[in-house]
Amino acid sequence: MPVLYTTEAVSSGDGRNGEVRSTDGVLDELLAVPKEMGGPGGEKTNPEQLFAAGYAACFHNGLRLIASERKVRVADSTVTSTVSLLALDDARFTLAVELHAHLPGLDQTTADELVQATHQVCPYSNVTRGNIEVALKTTI
Repeated sequence: MPVLYTTEAVSSGDGRNGEVRSTDGVLDELLAVPKEMGGPGGEKTNPEQLFAAGYAACFHNGLRLIASERKVRVADSTVTSTVSLLALDDARFTLAVELHAHLPGLDQTTADELVQATHQVCPYSNVTRGNIEVALKTTI
């Protein structure tokens, strides 16, 4: 497989209460355990937010690409990725994702078809398929 892009990030400090940065310096974020998980929370991010942002952006890009290939005009579209951290019963953890694509101006059938097609090509969808629950929701 040809490599299209490679990036690298480094975590330092105390993991979820540390820092994550890309080696090129573009991304540099302080992390904190959310208050909901007993941490300090505040104005720092966390791994689940970073995953949600990446999935939303990647899926949205794929959605617009699929729409363009099918000559469907998509304006003012948004994709919201809701990521939940779940505790399994044996001291392990997993994630669950809900992707909500909002495609104003389209009919529901076309919007649903675009979202389903995107879910087949999005890299995040491909790596999560069969590993975590990903629910798709489409509104117009």
